[in-house]
Amino acid sequence: MRNLIIGVIAFLTLVDLFATQAILPSLVAHYRVSPAAMGLAVNASTFGMAVAGIVVSLFSRRIDRRQGVVAALALLTIPTALLAFAPDLASFTALRVVHGLLMSTAFTLTLAYLAENCSARAAGGAFAAYITGNVASNLFGRLVSAAVADHFGLSANFLLFAALNLTGAALAFAALHRTEPMPGAERPGFAALDHLKNPALRTAFAIGFLILFAFIGTFTYVNFVLARPPLAVNPMQLGLVYFVFLPSILTTPLAGRAVQAFGTRPTFWAAIGLAGIGLPLLLTPKLPLVLAGLALIGVGTFFAQAVATGFVGRAAAGDRGAAGGFYLASYFLGGLVGSFALGQLYDRFGWPACVAGIGAALALAALLAFRLAQGRAMEIHPWHTGQEHEQPQVS
Repeated sequence: MRNLIIGVIAFLTLVDLFATQAILPSLVAHYRVSPAAMGLAVNASTFGMAVAGIVVSLFSRRIDRRQGVVAALALLTIPTALLAFAPDLASFTALRVVHGLLMSTAFTLTLAYLAENCSARAAGGAFAAYITGNVASNLFGRLVSAAVADHFGLSANFLLFAALNLTGAALAFAALHRTEPMPGAERPGFAALDHLKNPALRTAFAIGFLILFAFIGTFTYVNFVLARPPLAVNPMQLGLVYFVFLPSILTTPLAGRAVQAFGTRPTFWAAIGLAGIGLPLLLTPKLPLVLAGLALIGVGTFFAQAVATGFVGRAAAGDRGAAGGFYLASYFLGGLVGSFALGQLYDRFGWPACVAGIGAALALAALLAFRLAQGRAMEIHPWHTGQEHEQPQVS
């Protein structure tokens, strides 16, 4: 039941992030702008998420986890509701940046809460449940957004998501308990800088960057491939493509158990390998094979993200909120860079070059994983209540 609640909180935290991508054509028509301009406005939330990840890292020790999550989700309802009435593209873009700031704040503080309040054995399952909620938000957020906007209009769509944000705040208020202030609160930013000196964490941050780099590149530019011959998927069928995320909902919760059974590196390599198997399928002219490739990439990258997120929570020797903030900043920065860099490859050299760039990112992530090892030393952190955590090391 605990992990189910964690997954639902994650779902309600991130349901706005990618849902708006499902209604891009309607937004383009509404604001009378180009697809590229609207795509940039919609994805402006990732910029806000990267910025908030760094800011929360610097001041994490001062923030009560429960109060911070509840406040961020409650405030998230405001920009979501205002999107229903945004008069122009500039205001829409600004509201999406605020979206990202608040979503990232809630995301970062929840990860810190889980790391600081779960035992080493329970932490893997808790992190996997949280990432599973993230996966579910990718699928159901897009489906709900497309359906509501189609039947009731754009304004109703954003008002519904504002209600979901408020529900998330209420659930976090009921499910999370207050946390005690952490030692060293008078020195904000000190622990964050310490995390940057930790080779294990630096490696995990780089891996997070590469995971979203590959994911964003795949699921952004494959839409153009699906829409053109020989696949020529029509808009109604394109909506069904979102179901490629369904297998990830079923597999991501297993990440914690897999790490316990096989270790961090083997589990991560298996996830990256699975995503790599899906890449060649994206180059085939057969729609079922392309969809199978997308499903494999979704399963692999989300599983890898769950492993990396859990590793960061265990590897941080001090303020886990700061560590989680840096991880998320790097993760979402990878999405921004991947969207731009792989877009250049796609525009100049075509889809095969874009797929090759995605493969290179996954291969580099796998190489970096050689530096991750699970140590056996146990330590007690002063702000825990007697809970033990294994301390990951760099091999």
